[in-house]
Amino acid sequence: MSIGTTNSFPFDVITIGRVGVDLYPVQDSVTLDKVETFSKYLGGSATNVAIAAACHGLKAAVITRTGNDPFGTFIKSELVRLGVSDEYVFSVPNSRTPVVFAELFPPNNFPLYYYREAKAPDLMIEASELDIEAIVNSKIYWSTLTGLSEEPSRGAHHFAWDKRNKKSHTILDLDYRAALWQSPLLARVEIAKALSKVSVVIGNLEECEIATTQTDPERAADAFLDQGVEIAVIKMGPEGVLAKSKYE
Repeated sequence: MSIGTTNSFPFDVITIGRVGVDLYPVQDSVTLDKVETFSKYLGGSATNVAIAAACHGLKAAVITRTGNDPFGTFIKSELVRLGVSDEYVFSVPNSRTPVVFAELFPPNNFPLYYYREAKAPDLMIEASELDIEAIVNSKIYWSTLTGLSEEPSRGAHHFAWDKRNKKSHTILDLDYRAALWQSPLLARVEIAKALSKVSVVIGNLEECEIATTQTDPERAADAFLDQGVEIAVIKMGPEGVLAKSKYE
């Protein structure tokens, strides 16, 4: 299905990628087998970015897919409630919306357990379904690494990047989730293919090591710049964030 632009004005932010339902324990500092009650939230990194943009008053949309189930219905209604356009969110027949369970061990240990089908709905995005006009005209186009883990999503990501032609604020969030990849090496290969097509890359220290083999933030940033990005943003946890530009 080919989707045409329905908006009079460009989006400030369009994201593409993972969506799901997060189930967080009401009780913290206990393992899942001991949890008695969960709270339900909308989740998925690409979706969370769109929500954050909308909360800051920006016109935002997310391109993703859900299962044809009640959780998929929840996702669409929750996006609308939070101010994010759901016009690029569709259900995939005979598929189930992913669910993520979390454990809460404050202050900084929050294990995640992904329950996704062999090919989750958000990896079923086809290039022919993309609203390329909206993607090209969006002020920010934000992709995440998970979308490169499987076809047809991988091809759709590259198709959109090629049409956008490395326009400023074409962002790749490394957002590496080991459970969603066969190996770190495969992720590194896909990152390398993507870096020449984006203007900004964002990742934490672990993700930057996977992408560049570098453990030092400065060297990792330099490695990204050498591979063609304009800005590298390295998240360093309690030590803050390093941002480096090729124009410095």
